[in-house]
Order: sequence, then structure tokens, then C-alpha cells
Amino acid sequence: MPSNDLTLEIAKIIIDELKLEDATPESFDPELDLVDELGIDSMDMTTVVLVLQDQYSIRIDEDDYPKLTNLRLIVEYVEKTIKQNAGE
Repeated sequence: MPSNDLTLEIAKIIIDELKLEDATPESFDPELDLVDELGIDSMDMTTVVLVLQDQYSIRIDEDDYPKLTNLRLIVEYVEKTIKQNAGE
């Protein structure tokens, strides 16, 4: 189960980067499909990914972008990547 703090942090990044004015990190649905339901495009996703990479000092493979379709999946990916980096 992803950490709640990380979920809120990443929700805030998504909301800020995509300028989602009606959303708050606490109310952001972790299962909301960013592409199908919010209509974000690959440029928006790239912007979010770049911020996540800077924020958490991780690398997100471009091949993985299509898998990162909702907040829960993004949080799980970031968490897993941070743990992998810590184990190196």
C-alpha cells in the first residue's frame, strides 16, 4: 500500500502541473484515469514526469509513461523506483 504522504505529494504535483483548479490533493481520486477522464496528453504527462524525476531524484523510463495512467499507479511506480535506488 503506497504511503499516504507520497500520494498527497504526487497529487499536488499533478494538480499544480495540470492546473486542475477544482481539485485538492485530499479529494483527488487515485483511480481517476488521467488520460481518458482528464484528457491529459503526452506533453502534460512528460511535464508531470519531469517534475517527479526532479522531486524524487529518480528516472522514469519513457517506455513506462503509458502505464502511468492514474495517481495510484504513479505513486506505486515512484515508490518502487525510490526503493530500488536505495538498494543500489
